[in-house]
Order: sequence, then structure tokens, then C-alpha cells
Amino acid sequence: MSGIKKDILMWDETIFRDPEVFEIDYVPEQFNFRETQMRELAFQIKPGIKGGRPLNTVCRGLPGTGKTTSVRKLFAEIEDTTKKLVPIHVNCQIDNTKFAVFTQIYRRLAGHLPPSSGTSFKQVFDAIARILQKEEQVLLVALDDANYLLYENELNRVLYILLRSHEAYPGTRIGVIVIISDMDVDIARVVDARVASVFRPTEIYFPPYTHEEVRKIIGERVQQGLYMGCLSPEMFDLVVEQTQKSGDLRVGIDLLKRAGLNAEKRASRKIEREDICGAYEVSRYLHLASSVKSLRPEERTVLGIIANHAENRGEMNAGDVYKVVKEKTELGYTRFYEIIRKLDAMRLLNLEYRDGKGRSRMISLRYNPAKICEYIS
Repeated sequence: MSGIKKDILMWDETIFRDPEVFEIDYVPEQFNFRETQMRELAFQIKPGIKGGRPLNTVCRGLPGTGKTTSVRKLFAEIEDTTKKLVPIHVNCQIDNTKFAVFTQIYRRLAGHLPPSSGTSFKQVFDAIARILQKEEQVLLVALDDANYLLYENELNRVLYILLRSHEAYPGTRIGVIVIISDMDVDIARVVDARVASVFRPTEIYFPPYTHEEVRKIIGERVQQGLYMGCLSPEMFDLVVEQTQKSGDLRVGIDLLKRAGLNAEKRASRKIEREDICGAYEVSRYLHLASSVKSLRPEERTVLGIIANHAENRGEMNAGDVYKVVKEKTELGYTRFYEIIRKLDAMRLLNLEYRDGKGRSRMISLRYNPAKICEYIS
């Protein structure tokens, strides 16, 4: 009896030593296997610490390869070192319009958001430039998940204003780090000539973590975040295996958190296979869940219609899909096509051109349609 009792968690007990370790935005104290990339990034930023303009950079790699963590870690070091270089991290999955991006920059520099009504974009940027001039500060902006800015030419607009600010506001010095997780996006082809002439970025590639690196990173999180004995070596191997299967380290970290919660729900001190497998069914859709959450209502509606329409089909002709959308909404074709391009940039669907009778656009979903409907509802 005593053996059974020992394995049962009391209502006020937990298997988490530090739950913070399993949050998506957690920046680990010990950050391994990205020393080369961190060195390259530090070199790009260095002129900004000396009062010059930081060199522009593109950080490129699949989701969960350490791009955001590398930038956040360097930004924390800059904040500890100097007040003259101001690093600002913008999550473009959430702030995916020109106005939203500059609102975040204003908030960081001014300490509060601009007035919510009656404020023009020019007023917001004027205020940003005045602060930089007055404080003699250099600005370094990281546009994280910048592929979310691609669909309505927002990336070109944002980069143009940031990188040419010194023409309208002499003395302002701004550098940009563009973080891209979609390997199909070629930044050199995406930016227009006006931006390309001042952007000229250095690209830093973040390769996928190897099996051994994943083991070590997951092992460190387990050590920091869970109490000893909660996860057997066999179950640890299963977590690593599921992480590798998903190809995204963040899925593995989220998986640990959910598996731990599943074990606690059973009042168990040990994470078992059922806890891990149950958690994987949710964690593997991490990208889908966060992407759907960031959509505007009409974008969510269009994605839902496509998912319902796709139940029995593979590829669909964009024109045929629009006929269905038109029956159920008041969207014009131009707006519909903008939404389709955004969903493509967000890696929720694939939009491909086919040469046949004219040039037709084909749509296929990247996720199971039933799963998409589940997250939309």
C-alpha cells in the first residue's frame, strides 16, 4: 500500500520544479549549439553599440531552430550593457501591419502606447524619430516571423520607413534583423528595389538541431523544470522521438509541459506513455493553434470555408473556392485573394500557379481539414 501511496500526488503537490522553463518565450540561461550564429549576430550589431548604424541581418531557418532565442538573448545583453542602443523585438504574427509594428516601437521608446484614436501613422513615426534624435539613441528592430508581413506588401513598407528614416530625420540610425521561418521565402526577391538599395542584409542560417542536440536541450529542460524521478529514461526517449518526428524543438518543450499536466491530472508523480502520447496530439498542432488565434474574423471565416470545402478534395482551384466564399460572405475577389496569400505566407495552405487554360491558382491545405475546423470553432 505504501508504495502506491508514494506515487500519488497530493492536491497541493506538483511535479514541476520550475514551470516557466516550458513556456514558449522562455530564454534559457544555458543556450547551446548556436555559438556560431550568436557570434555572427553580435558582429552585425556591434556598430550600433559604438553609436553607428547596426548592419542589417536576415536570420533564416525552420521553426524551432533557435532564431528567436538567439536574438532575445543578445537583446538582453545589450539592455544590460548600454542605453544608447535600443533593441526592440516585434512579433509579426501578432503585429502584422505597418501601424501595429510602429506602435510597438513607439511603446518601447515612449513607455506607453500612442493615443488609441485620432493618431495618424505620421504622428507615431514623428514621435519615434524625435525620441531617437533627442536621446541620441540607435534603434535595432527585430521583425520576428516577418513572413507574416509579406501578404499585403507590409514588409516593404516597414523596411522602407525604418531604413530610409535618416533622409527625413537626419541623425536617426536604425538597423533591422528580419527573422524568417519559411524556407520558401527568398528575401532578396521579396523586397523591392527602393528597399534593396539600403537593406543589403547578411544572412545567418540556423540549421535544424541534430538528434543528439535535441536530446541535450530537452534533457536540460527536464533537469531544470521537473523534479527528479518524474520522467524515466524510457519516457525521456519517447519525448525526444516525438520531438524529432515533429521537426520542431518547441513542440517537444510544449509536449513536456502538457505531459506533466496530464500526469498531475491523474494525481501521479510519474509521466507515463499515455501522458506523452495524449500531449503530442495537442502539441503537434502548436503552429496551427497559434496561427489561427492570430487571424482576423474574416480571415478565419475564409480558412473555415476552405477547410469545409477541402474535406473530400486534395487540390482546389482558387476560382472555385471563391464561388463558395462569395455565396457565404460579402468579400470581393481582391480581398479574398489577399487573404489567400496571407494564409500561404503563414504556412496554413499552399498557393501554387499552374499553366493550363490560362494561369490557374491551386490551393491545398497544409493541415488536416478537420483539425483546422476544430481550431477555428
